[in-house]
Amino acid sequence: MKTIFSSLAALGLVTAGAALISEAPAQAQVVRGIGVVNLRAVAVNTSAYTTAAQQRQVTYRAQIEQAEQRRQQLNAQLQPLAQRFNTDRQAANPNQQSLQQQYQQIQQIQQAGQEEIQRILAPVALSVAYVEEQISDQLNTAVENVARRRNITLIFDPSTGSPIYADAAYNMNQDVINEMNRLLPAAQLVPPAGWQPREIREAQAAQNGAAQQQPQQTPAGQQPTGR
Repeated sequence: MKTIFSSLAALGLVTAGAALISEAPAQAQVVRGIGVVNLRAVAVNTSAYTTAAQQRQVTYRAQIEQAEQRRQQLNAQLQPLAQRFNTDRQAANPNQQSLQQQYQQIQQIQQAGQEEIQRILAPVALSVAYVEEQISDQLNTAVENVARRRNITLIFDPSTGSPIYADAAYNMNQDVINEMNRLLPAAQLVPPAGWQPREIREAQAAQNGAAQQQPQQTPAGQQPTGR
């Protein structure tokens, strides 16, 4: 082997061979037939979504401007109340009852204002939901079509780590069912006396273990005995 290796080195083939060997692991890391698709990122970058977002600003301009105007009015109303609340709270002896009343007033105005703004923007929110539903209805079909064209058999969503598409060849349900039927052909219907679900048994075992690990306390007034 040493002679052969030396001969290869003399011919200048060792370096090339080493390069091929070092590249092999990198090539082996690419698994054919597997892909990743971030469904949310795909949805919000489609032409349907981006075009609808632009058109929505025009179609619902009246509601958007009305909501923005109401938001500015609400902020103008709340700002002096918040300043007064902060000033009174920093006093040497703040009146807690007055502070509580001020806080409740601010909360009520803020909540009522937010609900009003939501009512104004309700048509806009409905438009967003309608567009997203249309995109969602076609998303699975788009994934399946691309998977077939690119010979992809398994696709994961990296945002969740869950598979979103799998070829039928990956379906092992029936195989596992058959194995379970072999391991456990039938289950006992009536539990034995004193039986408890696993969660309860494990919790009780943990409690018993913790109780046994607690150090024994010396009774009051009794000194530890020495040798």
